[in-house]
Amino acid sequence: MAGQRLLAEWEPQDAVLLSWPHKGTDWDWILDDVTQLYEALATVICDYADLVIAAPAEELDNIRARLAAMDAPMEYIYLYPTPTNDTWARDFGPLTVETDEGMKLLDFQFNGWGNKFAHHLDNQITRNLFDQGAFAAATLEQQDWVLEGGSIETDGKGTLLTTASCLLNTNRNPQLTQEQIEVRLKAAFGVRKINWLHHGHLAGDDTDSHIDTLARLCPNNVIAYVACDDPADEHYAELKQMEAELVGMTDADGEPYKLIPLPWPQAIYNHEGQRLPATYANFLILNEAVLVPIYECMTDEDALEQISQAFPGYDVLGIPCATLIEQGGSLHCITMQLPEGVLEPL
Repeated sequence: MAGQRLLAEWEPQDAVLLSWPHKGTDWDWILDDVTQLYEALATVICDYADLVIAAPAEELDNIRARLAAMDAPMEYIYLYPTPTNDTWARDFGPLTVETDEGMKLLDFQFNGWGNKFAHHLDNQITRNLFDQGAFAAATLEQQDWVLEGGSIETDGKGTLLTTASCLLNTNRNPQLTQEQIEVRLKAAFGVRKINWLHHGHLAGDDTDSHIDTLARLCPNNVIAYVACDDPADEHYAELKQMEAELVGMTDADGEPYKLIPLPWPQAIYNHEGQRLPATYANFLILNEAVLVPIYECMTDEDALEQISQAFPGYDVLGIPCATLIEQGGSLHCITMQLPEGVLEPL
């Protein structure tokens, strides 16, 4: 192998990383609801992969007791004392690349999506976990520039998909041009082609349009993407333009994509009347399973069916995530897969 390669999410996994909600996070006002969601999610994940949990030291005994009371398989769950600001593991967690010497964790800088939120503790989580032996079979390499896992998608075969509104935003790496960012992406992840989306957004999203809320690379040159079919909706024009961009895209080998549109959920608002970024694109891929966020909408079943088309042979399970979008994120945002060879040698 020449250089290093960022693995596709559907390649074999050792585990999934979670950062547990607690009173010190923005979840405090609905802590019971979100904790129950995390507990249910943990038990489902353990059917397909191990689980690594980061949480403040004073929270660990309670987390362990509550999971054990649910008959969670504790032999597959690893808890590590780690101070945290919040729970968005996708964006401060490690991005794993395959090298000739084994798996390497790239620890990018995390600045709270452009200094919108406190992030000083979350920016240290990957390093803290590594120092405690959480990723025993992998090495760690610190990166000196800002990048969040939710902002990129790869097929593991040379193609990367991202959004210009996030990666080129001056609140991330103002010192870098697009050309310089592309050079860094290609060097870090072993990709040959970068596909940039210039359209697409969700109201209520704090990430400057992370790709994992809009369009997802799937096996066999498939892209599952958010499609809005309501001309009266505020998202309609932007998402139609995004769809047109996707139609014209090819992978690193020049092959076109098969596009699978995901249904448009009904508008969901918080108690202050602000629209929340409900999206079915924020699904989590596990070993032989896909966990799909659902929102108690009429379109939930259609979403599960469409994602089943993108992942033939996988278990496709709906996870109620109406609580998660209260803070602007969903299922993929709170998780980070740890590929095979990270926890234990291949």
